[in-house]
Amino acid sequence: MKLTAKFALGSAILLCCALAFAADVAVLKNGFSIRHEQREVVGSVTRLYLDDKKSGYVDVPTADINHFEHESFAPATAKQPATFNDVVSGASDRYRLDADLVNSVIHAESGFHARAVSRKGAQGLMQLMPATASQLGVTDAFNPKENVDGGTRYLRELLERYNFDLIKALAAYNAGPHRVEQYHGVPPYYETQVYVARIVRDFNHRKLEEQKAAASKARITKKPSVVRTTRQDSVKRTAEAQITQEVSR
Repeated sequence: MKLTAKFALGSAILLCCALAFAADVAVLKNGFSIRHEQREVVGSVTRLYLDDKKSGYVDVPTADINHFEHESFAPATAKQPATFNDVVSGASDRYRLDADLVNSVIHAESGFHARAVSRKGAQGLMQLMPATASQLGVTDAFNPKENVDGGTRYLRELLERYNFDLIKALAAYNAGPHRVEQYHGVPPYYETQVYVARIVRDFNHRKLEEQKAAASKARITKKPSVVRTTRQDSVKRTAEAQITQEVSR
């Protein structure tokens, strides 16, 4: 599935109509909802910030959003339906993965379309093949909670299989473990190489945004952690360049 670009390329992407709403819900045309604290339109996508510090976000094609609603706060005894960030957060906690990584995989796999189906038959948010879904105990791949739980569990298993080598795990998620083992790393498939690089870039971008937010907060409070954060930014950019270079070989 074609992905929406997340990086500004010259003047190709116009940042406009910045709006902020506390505790709103974006209701998508596929029936799924994403709770967010703030939002802004960036070109053809709407960026939904998951907290008021703008440290985490998801980009959704504006055309895929049906409408926005103010979140209703029911009594504590009333059970609330799970929203997107609840689903990702829950699965990430269960399988001890970074929620930003899971979000980056979902973005690359389906663009956050819960009913997405690939040409090869992969289904749902994390694009599970029917056989894989069955092995993971997923009975309904179009159920966001089941799909994300199964996909996150599968990603965790791949990370353990490859001694937490993220590049190999992502390549295996896309092309299959047998191909990674056949080529002793990322297979020479353009689709897989672009897929891995896209997720690494997106994940690192999310982390850099978190660090920038932390650095900005530290500058305001005059904490000495600003220098450390700046060094971390440099290390992260270097690591991203090395990973991208490795994947593109």
